[in-house]
Amino acid sequence: MTPRAFQNIDGAMANAVAEGVFPGAVLLWASRNAVLYHKAFGVTDLRSGEPVTLNTVFDLASLTKPLATALAVADLISSGLLSKKTYLKDALPVACGTDKAKITIDMLLRHRSGLPAHRSYFKSLPAPVPGIAAGKRLRQLVLEEPLEYEPGSKEIYSDLGFILLAWVVESLSGVRLDVFVNNRIFAPLKIYDLFFIPLRSDFTRPMKDKTSLVFAATSHCPWREKMILGEVEDENAWAAGGIEGHAGLFGTAAGVHRLCCQILRALENKETKVIDSSVIRCFADKNNGMMRPAGFDSPSEENASSGHFFSKRSVGHLGFTGTSFWIDPDNGLITVLLTNRVHPSRENIDIRRFRPIIHDLIATVYKGNIQA
Repeated sequence: MTPRAFQNIDGAMANAVAEGVFPGAVLLWASRNAVLYHKAFGVTDLRSGEPVTLNTVFDLASLTKPLATALAVADLISSGLLSKKTYLKDALPVACGTDKAKITIDMLLRHRSGLPAHRSYFKSLPAPVPGIAAGKRLRQLVLEEPLEYEPGSKEIYSDLGFILLAWVVESLSGVRLDVFVNNRIFAPLKIYDLFFIPLRSDFTRPMKDKTSLVFAATSHCPWREKMILGEVEDENAWAAGGIEGHAGLFGTAAGVHRLCCQILRALENKETKVIDSSVIRCFADKNNGMMRPAGFDSPSEENASSGHFFSKRSVGHLGFTGTSFWIDPDNGLITVLLTNRVHPSRENIDIRRFRPIIHDLIATVYKGNIQA
């Protein structure tokens, strides 16, 4: 790869910071395990001006769905405790007798459950102190939420379905979601820089070294009346105690990449250290033209955030805070872009314009390299 090719990407990232697309970011892209580019830009917090480093921890927001909750479900399927066709009532007995009873695990994973996209449950939960009781009440509210359409008939992207999936994981495993994914997935892979942060407790990071954590700040939250730093941005997840199926995962770009490498190995029909590869491939299958893989996202037909060059077989996801990853099994390309675009305000949506541009730059350089 030519220095000029890297300079174009450096310049695009630096310009994005200068133009206010995001205060800070880490960009990593790799050919499978081989990291080809890993650089930090901007600041973690506009108040302190502390520079972003490669070890800066970002709120991964909805990357929690594929990288924690969906993989936890995949592990349970690999272990024979669950299947994609399992009805919610059979995995979660409390759902018996409700209109959610015959929603399948696959419907929840593919956002075809009948549940609405979002509800601001945190406004009716005990505030401002989150905790276990609030978390149980949040899940009960989801279970009581009226369905908006017949399950399986269409797709509406929904946080609520992944709250139920986390409940399923905890019901079947007997441990909290964060404990399950760390014990079953992250720790066996020696990934110490992906973790949840439970509130109302002394947080002990599962990272290998003892250096202090540096977080990228997110938005000023009117409800909490402060700038969010080292706490989950999502209010429902915060009210539930910091750990939920739709949000709550924190991490570094390197941590996300290492987990993506395992997902890519599965998509390439290779053995993985955790979770049966065939289950991951089944998740990635769109099943006769469905819009979305199970637990993941795929490039949209128009205006894809992954740009113009990622194959249709690619899987990835976006996070509300300005995070994303994409994995292309056709050529082994992995990209991880972590930003704090919501700092200091969620109203900043310029990243929608920027994401396709940076991914096109990366894909062009990568394509040129593998053809050389």
